[in-house]
Amino acid sequence: MDFTTIISVNDLFNKLDNPNWAIVDCRSYPSEPEQGYQEYLEGHIPGAIYAHLDRNLSGEIIPGKTSRHPLPDVQEFTDTLSTWGIDRQTQVIAYDNSGGAIAARLWWMLRWVGHGCAAVLNGGWSAWIERGYAQESQESFRSRRLFTPHLDPEIVVDTQFVNEIRLDPEYLLIDARAPERFWGLEEPIDSIAGHIPGAVSAPYSENLTEDGYFQPDEVLTERYRDLLGDYSSIKTILYCGSGVTAIHNIIAMVQVGYDMPLLYPGSWSEWITDPSRPIAP
Repeated sequence: MDFTTIISVNDLFNKLDNPNWAIVDCRSYPSEPEQGYQEYLEGHIPGAIYAHLDRNLSGEIIPGKTSRHPLPDVQEFTDTLSTWGIDRQTQVIAYDNSGGAIAARLWWMLRWVGHGCAAVLNGGWSAWIERGYAQESQESFRSRRLFTPHLDPEIVVDTQFVNEIRLDPEYLLIDARAPERFWGLEEPIDSIAGHIPGAVSAPYSENLTEDGYFQPDEVLTERYRDLLGDYSSIKTILYCGSGVTAIHNIIAMVQVGYDMPLLYPGSWSEWITDPSRPIAP
């Protein structure tokens, strides 16, 4: 059985010794870029390798042009997957300590390069520890495998596309940031507050229970049925601050049966690089 969206810690534990399963620790802290790696070295799921958000899951930042977490070069990313011992037959499990908000970035990027056999660990590192399962310290490595990409450019849109459709009644544009950031009441990260005109607010945090698990399927189904209404998921575009946490909404939608929606990876931090682009408070 392949896991393609979310997996429980019990299911992962039962496959822990399977050499065809690759576990990836994606813990990350925006204000402390190296803290996640240090915590990984102190303790992680046995056999897990570490993915750094800035170095492994993002590309080069070009000031005044790109977002804070632009997508990496495809060849560079696939070389990283090969180094991690991941090929197209490998089951990948990603986890973090953020309710899956960072792990989902790796899940989506694997879909982007044509690998659908990936899942996010429900409850993440905290759920693993709560069950008293084993952990190990220091760095883990896997034998190299060759990953061959089959890029899916249809799930990505750029700034020009978003600007063209943001008021198009056939498209739904969703902002996954906290309401305070959407409404421009506060902006702790980017230089300008507000949102893209035409967007609606749907914070990714509402996909989660208080203890950091994905909401039950019936709750997620109701949430996105109410949010999308008559819109098609393939004409629904997700964005956030830098193209990371918006994917949490995408994986939640796919989990409950929606076709893959679109991601605007540049998101708010790229949108505001051009002062001619409109901004709503």
